[in-house]
Amino acid sequence: MPKMNLQCPMPQLDFDIITLGHGGGGLLTNKLLDKAIFTLFNNEKLQTRHDGAVLSFRNKVAFSTDSFVISPVFFPGGNIGELAVNGTVNDVAMCGASPSYISLALIIEEGLPVTELWDILVQVKAAADKAGVLVVTGDTKVVERGKGDKIFINTTGIGEMHPKAEISTENITEGDKIIISGNVATHGMAIMSVRKGLEFETSIESDTCNLNHTVKSLLDEFGADIHLMRDPTRGGVASTLNEIAGGIGRGINIHQNDIPIDARVESACEILGLDPLYVANEGIFIAFVNASKAKAYLSKLQSLAYGSQAAIIGEVVNDHPSKVILTSKIGGKRVVNMQVGEQLPRIC
Repeated sequence: MPKMNLQCPMPQLDFDIITLGHGGGGLLTNKLLDKAIFTLFNNEKLQTRHDGAVLSFRNKVAFSTDSFVISPVFFPGGNIGELAVNGTVNDVAMCGASPSYISLALIIEEGLPVTELWDILVQVKAAADKAGVLVVTGDTKVVERGKGDKIFINTTGIGEMHPKAEISTENITEGDKIIISGNVATHGMAIMSVRKGLEFETSIESDTCNLNHTVKSLLDEFGADIHLMRDPTRGGVASTLNEIAGGIGRGINIHQNDIPIDARVESACEILGLDPLYVANEGIFIAFVNASKAKAYLSKLQSLAYGSQAAIIGEVVNDHPSKVILTSKIGGKRVVNMQVGEQLPRIC
């Protein structure tokens, strides 16, 4: 699905780079907020210009916060602004909720060109509009040159629970099918290809996207038959499945032949000596689904945005409790352990 292209010309400012004064709370701070933040993200709740936002909900809500310190902040397929919104939107969606509001906190390094900041903010706006969420509160700080890496972003999201959602590890049972929504390792290798200068016939682009609309459509139809959803970001699919296996005290079997991966991404992993199962993702999710509904769920997911490459990759078993076992392409079996240390630093 094509990314939203906002036509947002940068406002006329009397400064070209961010200085410490822009984080001091005085005139420069107010100029930056007035001409950039409050103008670009204009909505009724934000325009109160209070330290917080007053929100109304009728039902249970899900709440999630995340910080983004990616390097580089601009990468094939997106930038840190879009990534921050999508990451938090997806975390709320994985709880079974529809995100409505997010906060936006910026920690900017002194010396960041204002043009780069504007490009990041425009992608925040585009991602928020696409996900259907409002930026309703936030914060801006500036740190000395050399004390950051251009910009760090924290986003917090909140939204009402879907009435049919019953997302909990306690609902997972033997036989549940494990379904992944798309190709693995794409985001991580998009970042690494830039860092390592790898060249392919076509560039690997991050799969960062908002998954909340897709998740809502699945919950509308399958409700409580979706026992758990998780997005395998840092640590990749392997670490996510290990966390779940340990939490439920059951085993998980996965099948290498069934795990979708783009050929260019697989080649990049081989060149760098990386296992795709441990590489970070930003535009896919894993679901544990009632076995009797798995095929129907998969068919529905494949018809939705960002789900065309979805596949059933495994199942829950009572054998080998708390362990993840992979059946390889040639039929061998091996234990897939939790990631040790940081395989790919500063990936999200």
